[in-house]
Amino acid sequence: MIDHKVVSQQEWQALRADLLQREKEHTRAGDELARQSQELPWVAVEKDYRFATDEGPRSLAGLFDGRSQLLIYHFMFGPSYQAGCPVNSSMADGLDGLLPHLHARDVTLLLVSSAPLAKLQAYKQRMGWHIPWVSAAGTDFNLDYGGAYPPEATGGLDESALPPIVASNAKATGTDIRGYLSEAPAMSAFTLADGAVYQTYTTTWRGVEFMMPYYPILDRGAQGPRRGRRLATLDPPQRRIRPRR
Repeated sequence: MIDHKVVSQQEWQALRADLLQREKEHTRAGDELARQSQELPWVAVEKDYRFATDEGPRSLAGLFDGRSQLLIYHFMFGPSYQAGCPVNSSMADGLDGLLPHLHARDVTLLLVSSAPLAKLQAYKQRMGWHIPWVSAAGTDFNLDYGGAYPPEATGGLDESALPPIVASNAKATGTDIRGYLSEAPAMSAFTLADGAVYQTYTTTWRGVEFMMPYYPILDRGAQGPRRGRRLATLDPPQRRIRPRR
């Protein structure tokens, strides 16, 4: 039995025309937000972060790989994880094929996680990805840019109040809920100018949805992306854990 309103083609077309106007407003608002994000002032990165990579230790400047822009996704794979977060993994599936197009536009895209490099390499091979993935283990990089939390951040966490997807994701990664929530979804952008690195943009939690291209596609379907599951996955788990966005 159909559980949705059904109308004539003429009535539908009128409603669709009204929605189209709001869609255009949304598009123009998105264009303006993009312009404003690009006009944000830069922040000089003064810490000497060191990352473990497939090619050996590298500085943050070394991650640019000869390009002037660096986009980093803080992939949720903490020290206690045995596998990557399922949601983050679905994102990496979509990002992997974008590399040539980004490289052609002077952008390097890579993943960074808190787990040791060997764990990341094994999971990357299992998933068949080509996207560069580096380890920030032993550094404050993920803590400083919203991709991880200190242990005390989840000290008073009420696990019974969390949506079931959190426990499901924790189980999938091979850790407990607190271990799973020691990490957070985040994206950071940097630029390299005159030999110095500058932070240009950072966002966390639902702010990273622009890196999930399958969501806008699913939004155009009749049932959408099962939005309740989506929000439970990408909203901060409690008020004590505050998103940077």
